[in-house]
Amino acid sequence: MKAGFYQFNPSFGKKEENIGKVISALGNTDIDLLVLPEFFATGYQFTHCSEVAELAEPVPDGYTTRTLSLLSRKKNMYIAAGLPEMHEDKFYNSAILTGPEGFIGVYRKTHLYLEENLYFTPGDTGFRVWDTKAGRIGIMICFDWFFPEAMRTLALTGADIVAHPSNLVLPYCPDSMPLRCLENKVFAITANRTGTENRKEGPALRFIGKSGIVSPKGEILIRASENEEALMITKIDPKAARDKTLNAFNDIFKDRRPEMYRTPHKE
Repeated sequence: MKAGFYQFNPSFGKKEENIGKVISALGNTDIDLLVLPEFFATGYQFTHCSEVAELAEPVPDGYTTRTLSLLSRKKNMYIAAGLPEMHEDKFYNSAILTGPEGFIGVYRKTHLYLEENLYFTPGDTGFRVWDTKAGRIGIMICFDWFFPEAMRTLALTGADIVAHPSNLVLPYCPDSMPLRCLENKVFAITANRTGTENRKEGPALRFIGKSGIVSPKGEILIRASENEEALMITKIDPKAARDKTLNAFNDIFKDRRPEMYRTPHKE
């Protein structure tokens, strides 16, 4: 199958413009799974709860989910993309999965980063995996990667591919993701953004780019640069993630000893 990401610099608050850039970048491209950045259609740096309320959407009935569902149907493809979700009286940093059948599911970010804690509620979905024609797809969002339990949970749940919509500002993820993939033997597609946002006092947020796809062997299959706007695609075989053997004597999941991983009580 063909998997890829679109790395770009969204304009804050301009949903139609940002979604239009995605559609334009795709053109007639043939792709099975596309991952888009966290908050790809809205921008990231909110300054007040009122902005969140204005830009957040219900799922699956909001503009962004409906538009991506139609795009998925039209192009017979799966899309994982981040957006601010409004649900009842709460706001979540969420990611949706759409496919040829339309809307498939939503994941709400478990580990909020920095000022996200001012505006969003920690996710309540848990880490989810969907069995699709493109493979078993799980989702985590940006800062979730910092917690090894996130990708391990997705892998144990059966994920072949971890879609990772991101707005990374810390420098560590691109060089750490090969280890995350190796220790879980899964594919990961990190779709980060580029550019800066400086909508409030203090240092500007500079997004590091370097979106990439990593194999279950920890190989970087493709990676974008820090600043380029890029649609990058490569071929992967999701079934390669289902073999958890390391050698004739070791299987990384069968060798696990969860009973030994508990934090000991202090005397």
